[in-house]
Amino acid sequence: MDALNHYLAMGGYWQFVWPAYAIAVVVLVALLVGTLRAVRANEAAVAALDRERPRRRRSARDGELQ
Repeated sequence: MDALNHYLAMGGYWQFVWPAYAIAVVVLVALLVGTLRAVRANEAAVAALDRERPRRRRSARDGELQ
């Protein structure tokens, strides 16, 4: 148990190290949330554009788009 306490104390610099880790975790979580929101918004925008775009039909010959 003493080894764990020594590790958590970070050589006497725990008051600087652990808050830095906490800030890093908060920033990373905020970036993740922002990215996921942007992805969902972009997916919704693409879906709306797909609904507005007229569909193309394939011709009977050559499978070409008209």
